[in-house]
Amino acid sequence: MRCLPFYLAMEEYLAAMSSEEELFFMWQVQPTVIFGRNQNILAEVDVDYCRGHGIRFFRRKSGGGCVYADSDNIMFSAIMPRTAEVPVLFARYTAKVVDMLRGLGLDASTSGRNDVLIGDRKVSGNALMLLPDKCIIHGTMLFDTNIAHMLNAISPSGAKLDARGISSVKSRITTLRSHLPSLDIDRFKTYVRSCFCGDDVLNLSYGDVAAISVQSLPYYRNEWIYGDRGASIHSGISRVDGVGEFNVSVSIHSGLIENVALQGDFFPLVDIHIALLSKLAGCRYSREAVSERMREQHIDVSRCILSLSTERFIDLLFG
Repeated sequence: MRCLPFYLAMEEYLAAMSSEEELFFMWQVQPTVIFGRNQNILAEVDVDYCRGHGIRFFRRKSGGGCVYADSDNIMFSAIMPRTAEVPVLFARYTAKVVDMLRGLGLDASTSGRNDVLIGDRKVSGNALMLLPDKCIIHGTMLFDTNIAHMLNAISPSGAKLDARGISSVKSRITTLRSHLPSLDIDRFKTYVRSCFCGDDVLNLSYGDVAAISVQSLPYYRNEWIYGDRGASIHSGISRVDGVGEFNVSVSIHSGLIENVALQGDFFPLVDIHIALLSKLAGCRYSREAVSERMREQHIDVSRCILSLSTERFIDLLFG
């Protein structure tokens, strides 16, 4: 059982292959918190609790929210060609997960942009990362887990909990073991493999494994894990239905925008700093000026952040 960065790097390594076939693999890790590319670690992770209980924490390159994983929780990774728009690819993948669970007699369904439910409780959450010609979708499958660690290691914001109408994380999750107590994890993995892969196998060489290990090294760097903590003037946290949560930070000098930072569990489709945020530097901090700058730059926010309109983005900038 390897450390989480190895499997994230493995996804990228496999995606770089020229094959047009869809690839799928499962993996497990020792207790680890994984948070999204644009999230603020100090808002999402109880770092002290993690350090005190031997729980590691890493930032991934995909968007989405914070999750806890351990050896009783199976992680799924799917790599597919970008043959359709992102929502279509996402829906196609989650539908496969739902069909797999229904094959076990479970009342499974999709919910929102990225969750899979059994009944009305979440058993799987998923995130995606776009590459020029491939799409990586990865997510959790809660076969079982240490609920105490999950609840204490992750610190979801009050805004998120209020918006979803729940009093605690525990009230909206479930595990496969609670529904199928006689099914052990190895039998379940065998079943999943048959559903997603059949008898097809891609064997990696020792050279492949060594290259993946080298490719995983940037995930361990503190500057990547802790990231940019944002600018000095904050417009607060907002949640956009069907898109995600946003913590917007704006730094202004002499009435002009110096820097804009976005953190949250939304799904970026590109490098949002390059394609969106950096283009606002030097613009007068007013709704009209920002709207005009975005028209001049031909910026369509829906091509930068999944399901977010340009108008809604501007609303976020001005609270």
